Amino acid sequence: MPQPQSPDPATPPSDTPTSDTSSPGAPPTEPAWRGAEPGARRATRRGEPVPPPAGGVLWTVAGDVRALLMLPAALTLQVAHPAVGAGVDDHSVFRTDPWGRGERSLRSLQLWIYGGEAAAEEGRRLRALHKEIQGTDAHGRRYHALTPAYYAWVHATGYPIYRHGLRYLARPLTEAQERQLYAEWLQVGRVLGIHDRDMPQTIEEFWPYYRRVLDEELEATVVVRDLVATDLPVPAPDRGPLPVRLALKALWPVLRGPFLRARSFLTVGLMPPDARAAIGLEWTEGQERRLRRFARVVRVVVPVLPERLRYLPLARRARRAARVSGAAARYGR
Repeated sequence: MPQPQSPDPATPPSDTPTSDTSSPGAPPTEPAWRGAEPGARRATRRGEPVPPPAGGVLWTVAGDVRALLMLPAALTLQVAHPAVGAGVDDHSVFRTDPWGRGERSLRSLQLWIYGGEAAAEEGRRLRALHKEIQGTDAHGRRYHALTPAYYAWVHATGYPIYRHGLRYLARPLTEAQERQLYAEWLQVGRVLGIHDRDMPQTIEEFWPYYRRVLDEELEATVVVRDLVATDLPVPAPDRGPLPVRLALKALWPVLRGPFLRARSFLTVGLMPPDARAAIGLEWTEGQERRLRRFARVVRVVVPVLPERLRYLPLARRARRAARVSGAAARYGR
């Protein structure tokens, strides 16, 4: 995880996170590439968009195991939009194959950042996959998964979740790191085929857009309620070594309840408070204290883990390749 400088007096410490409360407004139309990383800008002009640079903020945080703890909050914030929630409710297998669905989503996300040339191919695959996803939401309104506003919202949720979650699980980002993270997240959006005109191009423009969606569009959809429920018949995990799968299957009647409670707790707790309030998810002071205690343990334990345990497989391979490339470049000089 990044090791930002100590926050200034106006920035709360990591165990007292807050969220922005800018006035709502419509997404602006700014010149393309405003705030983007220069190397990515040059590469895109030559052809397809490329992932954010090695060594950047996303490179550091997205492959860290702590990112797994933040993903449920991001997914829940996405499906709180009625159109997105309806698409998932109608077309996803998240209820019948939650582990396979999660594995595929995680691999896709890792490819956007660590996939190199495969990132653009994954972006095209996702858009092709979503071409047929359409229907009617709970309010009787037609939706299509590739409608720019809906597709952009799904992507946009990653920024506030990363920003907020890192305040608990790592350390608060500095202002410079927040800006870099947003520029890199915009670059990932380009990999996914999201046009600059469909995403606010700066942090200052992002927060009014984000607040407007929270205030005017989000709700506790059926899928949101499923993702925070603690009494659903979720099947036992079916991934991993055979002995582990067999053991989990045997123990699942006992483990399912604690797992669902932990998932709900982290989903709601690692969601920014303004998003939590917009959706109508309850969060108590006692839960906040428990989350802070849990986060303190995570901040102590994860940084001392060996790389094979701290980073996800694609991230490990990419980090190893970057070290080899860097060593070769130094030797060449």
